[in-house]
Amino acid sequence: MKRHAHIILIFFVSTVAIPNVNVRGKDWPQFRGPGGLGVSDETGLPLNWSDEENIAWRRELPGFGSSSPITLGDRIYVTCYSGYGTGDESQKMEDLRLHLVCLNRADGAVEWNQVIQPDLPESERVRDHGYAGPTPATDGKFLYVFFGKTGVFKFDLKGNKIWQSSVGSKTHGWGCGTSPVLFENLVIVNASVESGSLVALDQETGDHVWRVGGMKESWNTPHLVKLANGDQELVVSVMDKILGVDPKTGDELWHCEGIHDYVCPSVISHGGIAYVIGGRRSMAIAVRAGGRGDVTESHKLWEAKAGANVSSPIIHDGHMYWVSDRNNIAYCLRLSDGEVLYSERFPDQPYASATFGDGKIYVVTRYSGTYVLSAKPEFEQLAHNRLGDRSTFNASPAISNGQLLLRSDRYLYCIGKK
Repeated sequence: MKRHAHIILIFFVSTVAIPNVNVRGKDWPQFRGPGGLGVSDETGLPLNWSDEENIAWRRELPGFGSSSPITLGDRIYVTCYSGYGTGDESQKMEDLRLHLVCLNRADGAVEWNQVIQPDLPESERVRDHGYAGPTPATDGKFLYVFFGKTGVFKFDLKGNKIWQSSVGSKTHGWGCGTSPVLFENLVIVNASVESGSLVALDQETGDHVWRVGGMKESWNTPHLVKLANGDQELVVSVMDKILGVDPKTGDELWHCEGIHDYVCPSVISHGGIAYVIGGRRSMAIAVRAGGRGDVTESHKLWEAKAGANVSSPIIHDGHMYWVSDRNNIAYCLRLSDGEVLYSERFPDQPYASATFGDGKIYVVTRYSGTYVLSAKPEFEQLAHNRLGDRSTFNASPAISNGQLLLRSDRYLYCIGKK
């Protein structure tokens, strides 16, 4: 094994015009944006904001949730839940409703609100995240949405349901948190909670194409790693293992020793190398994709004692950055060898994942606002921005058209110039 780093890791649908159906460079089409990396190449992004400064608009949502918004042309899509589990003890589970909402990009007006009857019973209580955790994905023509045991859905851009497919019926007190990933003609979901499996559905019909078992204690969204020859491997982190599978067939290609705990942070990659962090044991691992069989000794490049329980990292200019929700520490690791270049105490807990744009790292905390850090291997806080609605921010931001879309459990904010 290579060297280890030892330094401290939605009922009514209105008729609207169909937006542009091509995913463009400025769109944010899935969880953590293009490629699921949490990285944008946009410039001119806002540094400072408040209730009176740099707010293009604010829109109250029809329900709670911790999923992130996605964008496609002049529309925004986000999921919510209402009627139960919102803190009102008089509510009954049979009143729970799930929502897929479309908003106008220019002013946040709700264009349509598709209300979905859930498959009950659900978990009586979902700790922290509620019943709308997974973020939708779009191919520019359709929307793919995952609502746990209620299933995976395909909608058109007017909000009409095309199909619904079950991937399992189990629930968990921490709910469902993994988001769909699109690959060629497939929509892939990590149904660890619902059936302990990784499932690929046909985008056209919703039929099951392949299924892989063994998704143990895994709340992270699968990630497509691009190899030097142009091939792609699907990588997911589960308890004790990092798995690489063929996204076309679901066949296991390789596995590597992973995080010996449940895993929430999503895998990211750069240059054919997958980077994994987690969990309560605070660990980061780099493993080169493209191997076969057990690659722990041959392809595992380094380990570092630095991790996170929920929040995921970003990569920029040869370094990996994140803020741990486990111990409220901001980390910077060098990609080449896993050396921890800084580990700085952070003021508050993030559940949202770090997001990069315009040389800045945006870290959304649950209760005390958004911190903006400089994307360089020396810790520097550039700004601290607070909003006054006193709601909880668990969702990762989206970057689109020079603005940030920031979702709380009550509102969606568009931050930046109008």
